[in-house]
Amino acid sequence: MRALTKACVAFAFGTMAAVPALADDAAPPSPFTITGGATLTSDYRFRGLSQTNKRFAIQGTIGVSHESGLYVGTWGSSIDDYVANGGDQEIDLYAGYKKTIDGTTIDGGLLYYYYPGSGGINSDFFEPYVNVSHSFGPVGVKVGTNFAWKQHGLSDGTADRRGGFYAYVEPSFAIPNTGLTITGHVGRSFVHNYITFGEKYTDWSVTAAYTWKALTFSAAYVDTNKDFASYPLGGGKNRDISKGGFVGGVSVAF
Repeated sequence: MRALTKACVAFAFGTMAAVPALADDAAPPSPFTITGGATLTSDYRFRGLSQTNKRFAIQGTIGVSHESGLYVGTWGSSIDDYVANGGDQEIDLYAGYKKTIDGTTIDGGLLYYYYPGSGGINSDFFEPYVNVSHSFGPVGVKVGTNFAWKQHGLSDGTADRRGGFYAYVEPSFAIPNTGLTITGHVGRSFVHNYITFGEKYTDWSVTAAYTWKALTFSAAYVDTNKDFASYPLGGGKNRDISKGGFVGGVSVAF
């Protein structure tokens, strides 16, 4: 994490006689903050489903936030070509607003999922989101939802356009003075569309994360209540991308 600040300039004047030094003329800190990071993960799971056919993924992110609570940013990951008709990248663009009141944080905004190189197929879509979180000492609770109006990028083949609705809850516990956090997750996809493989399903996970300076090491178990094949029509190495499994990762923040 890196905060943008203007340079502070101090001037000192002296003469043969005793003259008081002028006070430092320090500029106020910038209202903007830039954050970013990179991650190497053994599997990129999106709502319980592998986006890399259970292989490694490289991910990166950068964002800019304002002290008012407004923020914008982008996040990207390598993916397998069954996700977006031959594309091998996912790039998410987002903008939102976050506000904390009496320990409760409200966060809402808009995501745009962009899949370059998808062979002319319209697989991109918008997804608004909102979540609320609160901490009770080392214990935290977060609930949220992602929803999407009907769009061509979410079509599952049974309709020209599809919408989406996903809801989740995430309890967490930070073990004091250790840098270790345990986070649970239960989510439900209520609308069948392209990214749910035409099904409604539930996913869940448990993640342990340890932060040391700018590094975070994580280990998670992820599972769903469905069976989805990565290449249901053939053409690639078919795997059950919804089957339970362990996911490890390491990330660096700046």
